[in-house]
Amino acid sequence: MTIFWLLFLWPALAVLSPFRLTLGGQRFAWFSVAVIFSLIVGLRHEVGGDWQTYLPIFHDTSGLTFVEAISKSDPGYFALNWLVAQLGGSIYWVNLFCALLLMWGTVIFCRRQPNPWLALLVSVPYMLIVVGMGYTRQSVALGFALIGLVALAEQRVRWFVAWVVLGALFHKSAVLLLPIAALAVTQNRILIATIIGATTALMYYLLLQSSSDALWTNYVGADLQSQGGAVRVAMNAVPAILLFLFRTRLLLEKKERNLWLWMSAFALACIPLVGLASTAIDRLALYLIPLQLFVFARLPRLAGSTASRTALVISLVAYYAAVEFVWLNYATHSQYWVPYHFMPL
Repeated sequence: MTIFWLLFLWPALAVLSPFRLTLGGQRFAWFSVAVIFSLIVGLRHEVGGDWQTYLPIFHDTSGLTFVEAISKSDPGYFALNWLVAQLGGSIYWVNLFCALLLMWGTVIFCRRQPNPWLALLVSVPYMLIVVGMGYTRQSVALGFALIGLVALAEQRVRWFVAWVVLGALFHKSAVLLLPIAALAVTQNRILIATIIGATTALMYYLLLQSSSDALWTNYVGADLQSQGGAVRVAMNAVPAILLFLFRTRLLLEKKERNLWLWMSAFALACIPLVGLASTAIDRLALYLIPLQLFVFARLPRLAGSTASRTALVISLVAYYAAVEFVWLNYATHSQYWVPYHFMPL
């Protein structure tokens, strides 16, 4: 599990270092993060809980026509598998492309935060290691969602919808983010709500309708219990509570206030729903992980002095180090991640 700790150590050292890079140095550092993290996530070998699910998908898709491939559920992912197979590639190239999309969204989102390295550190233990290496399709949807949230915070609603729709092509559950736009934007609310509603209905018809019964049966009717789902929902609830308590000090930009307050409200709403369908809520809660990055990257604003700020940052590093340690050593399914194998080696 050394590689997982190296992924965590990189942003941790950047957060704790007293030195600051030049603008050119920052660009190179973030480019390096995008490339190296993508290689580690994408070129994994037999790592992740869904490895035995995605490998047959690749082999089955290689024998389909393009029209047959895009007719499947999550057409973006199947189209990618089909294209890679036609070019003579393997599942590793599919995973690498998906990892690049996840890291693209992660880097864009983190660099928009006041403490970008702290935001990256928060993303490592669960979003990049667990989701990136085990929920391949949803990780791509999350990568696009991160870009979309940046656009929505800047009041660019059409771009938010476009990014979420792209994400939904890889995992249909991403459409559930669309109503947030209607709630987050205060101007022309009726028009925006109409556009979002129409888009949601269209995406439901194109992506969800044929599989909605199966989703309900598998996630709710069977009462599947996602291991650790309550813990992960609670991890989103902590920053949500902090944002409500200290919103005047954490949310300095008024134009993004509604967005993140509504994200916090949804995170808290997931808590009582865990008992109804923990697997479904656990999956949906993945799209609320950006709330952790957003809030904790701003938490040092609460410090009244340099010493207290340093203590707060160290506490956050220790907290997420503990999260990674507990998951790697005690999570029920961490055996599918440990040990890590790198395909070129």
